[in-house]
Amino acid sequence: MESNSKRRGFFKGKLTPFYRAVKGVPTRQYSSKVKPNQGSSTSASISFRVHQDYMISQPKQISYIVPGDKNRENLSQIDNFFGVTGDESVDIKAATYISSVQEPFYNSTCPNVESIVRKVVEEKFSQTFVTVPATLRLFFHDCFVEGCDAPIMIASPNGDAEKDAPDNLSLAGDGFDTVIKAKKAVEAKCPKVVCCADILAIATRDVIVLAGGPSFEVELGRRDGFVSKASRVAGQLPGANFNLSQLNSMFAQHNLTQTDMIALSGAHTVGFSHCSYFANRFYSFSPSSPVDPNLDPTYVKQLKQACPQNVDPSIAINMDPVTPRTFDNKYFKNLVANKGLFTSDEVLYTNRASRPTVVRFSKKQNEFKEAFIAAMRKLGRVGVKTGKHREIKVDCTAFN
Repeated sequence: MESNSKRRGFFKGKLTPFYRAVKGVPTRQYSSKVKPNQGSSTSASISFRVHQDYMISQPKQISYIVPGDKNRENLSQIDNFFGVTGDESVDIKAATYISSVQEPFYNSTCPNVESIVRKVVEEKFSQTFVTVPATLRLFFHDCFVEGCDAPIMIASPNGDAEKDAPDNLSLAGDGFDTVIKAKKAVEAKCPKVVCCADILAIATRDVIVLAGGPSFEVELGRRDGFVSKASRVAGQLPGANFNLSQLNSMFAQHNLTQTDMIALSGAHTVGFSHCSYFANRFYSFSPSSPVDPNLDPTYVKQLKQACPQNVDPSIAINMDPVTPRTFDNKYFKNLVANKGLFTSDEVLYTNRASRPTVVRFSKKQNEFKEAFIAAMRKLGRVGVKTGKHREIKVDCTAFN
């Protein structure tokens, strides 16, 4: 895909990739004003049509900036830039400035999709709180492997689908159940319109809100992918023993910064984990010290009581021992108090490069939640599928 920075002009604003304008495909009309670059006075209003499958929540305004003193020449090429002439199919990895959301993506095809999903999520939440961490973790694992396209939902009789990979076997069934039930409810009202990837994204936002976390607009317009293989999962997900360098490297592969990574780690405030993932920290940390010296002694006692030696590895405990059922900034307060469950949690505080962000989030909950929203939006754009590499599944557990 050609970089947008190499084109004659460029959008100004936030990255929202995977746009396509195609001849003969239904489009929607938008208008905007072309703003001059510094040192030039040429400007004009433009009108263009946007392919209805754009991964965006319909911007009210889009600003197009024409570089240098060649405004007039570039203005004549706007149609070609967007591909609206129908002469070719144009992929543009663009940055869009969304001044306000004009309408939901499914406004004309499934206007009540979010309320339909929310009702299902609320019902599932009333049955078990596990719905929250299970759905959140499912979304994260989906996006980090092959992108946010829902192949993690596929059930394989041969046990070789993405969900069957060792790193995904600990995913709680309540997350899958939430998406499956939500999809069924949506299909009853809007058959073959809303993909499983979008339903998972909406459900994830909803469980965050139900746990007391922030609400935010979910960008819609994804499509479901065609590939679901267990063999592609290894090495794609962060490990419980990762150091800061390993964490930053893995998240950077998905255009996520260190701040994004730390903010997303804050979701552990409502998470849980099995003893086998962290018991080494207080039973066999090193030859000279069986207990990780970075762990608070009182917390070590609690962990040993919850996870005695030779305990059933399926036993799980809350990652936040203080407010495990509330989406807040206690996770970061725990890190400052040396009560991070994973090594990959505690390193966020013990490493000087990331410590200031952890301390800031521990003191200012609103800043954490704002950073979390920004990171979730970026996470939701990872590996989005379009064109021939996508479909809208009727059943989230099977390809069409």
